[in-house]
Amino acid sequence: MRRGLSLLLCALAVLSLAACAQTAPVQTPVPAETAALAETVAPKPSPAVADASQTVAAEEVVEEGMTPVYADSLTVGDWPIEVRSSSSMFRIESAVLHVDDGAMTATMTMSGKGYLYVYPGTALEADAAPESARIPFAEDESGAHSFTIPVQALDAPIPCAAFSKNKALWYERTLLFRVDSLPTAAFKEGFFVTAESLGLTDGDYTAAVTLSGGSGKASVGSPARLTVKNGQCTAEIVFSSRNYDYVRIGDEVYLPVNTEGNSSFVLPVTHFDRPMPIVADTVAMSEPHEIAYTLRFDAATLEAMP
Repeated sequence: MRRGLSLLLCALAVLSLAACAQTAPVQTPVPAETAALAETVAPKPSPAVADASQTVAAEEVVEEGMTPVYADSLTVGDWPIEVRSSSSMFRIESAVLHVDDGAMTATMTMSGKGYLYVYPGTALEADAAPESARIPFAEDESGAHSFTIPVQALDAPIPCAAFSKNKALWYERTLLFRVDSLPTAAFKEGFFVTAESLGLTDGDYTAAVTLSGGSGKASVGSPARLTVKNGQCTAEIVFSSRNYDYVRIGDEVYLPVNTEGNSSFVLPVTHFDRPMPIVADTVAMSEPHEIAYTLRFDAATLEAMP
């Protein structure tokens, strides 16, 4: 009987092994080429970056003739400055440029509270950057949001990505900090090319002048007639229209010097070879309208009049 029990147990063991062999899956080696292909087609997480269909058209912020200005041309201090943004959705109410130890940063106060972070770079770079590299907003006592970012140069395009609170996406912006919006005290002595630095003696001169800004349709006569008297330089500027009734430089208002023909003004020439901001008021529209322009006088074209 003991022998019969042993035979029964052996038979059961054989049947169990056979059943396992029938139900166990066959492990077929995967070729290396197939595994590599699977890796390349595997879905990857999409970056949190807005595409063209999710953004408004970008505006050009750099104007022809702009030359970058770096911290070594500026004096230490905090200076109000105008910032242009390539996007109407990234509106900057005001900004202060901080200059110290050969470097610049700017604190930008925003018009709204729609952004959680900014990053000094492209949207893809911002998405890949660690959170510690992102710049969060600061909130002042009135609830306004601001961001403080590094500024490499003025009058030069600066890439800046902004992270939308509502969309949870990075949006690309380009910023430009305008040199011509800084007060004169912000610049080190010798930065500007002036009548004095050129050694111009009292007398009459001509120089090429260009007008930029507005719709781009207006122009001024060139070369313009310049007069140097007691070291101060003025220029007679003749617009391509008769519809300008005053020009404003800062708080100073200048009226036309003629009553017929195109509007003419005698304006101070504070410097050469860099844009000089002016505001001209036109009455050509249904009601008077101020337009921001810049004048640029080319020192290389100066000629003394006989």
